[in-house]
Amino acid sequence: MDKSGLYLGNVSDAEAKEFHNAFMSGFYIWLLVAIVAHILTWMWKPWLTMDAKRASLESLVTLSNLLA
Repeated sequence: MDKSGLYLGNVSDAEAKEFHNAFMSGFYIWLLVAIVAHILTWMWKPWLTMDAKRASLESLVTLSNLLA
């Protein structure tokens, strides 16, 4: 085992990479759920709009064009 870098205990490089991959997979799933939840919430009750109308598909397309 190479101890030239930061040493955090009895974890091999392969175990650390496996944990990192599992952690990142979980993070990406959480991120996807959060994005979908924000989109659905915005469609239900929009925020940062000048009028009190509910979001429509047209306004969602406009928002996506602004973000692109």
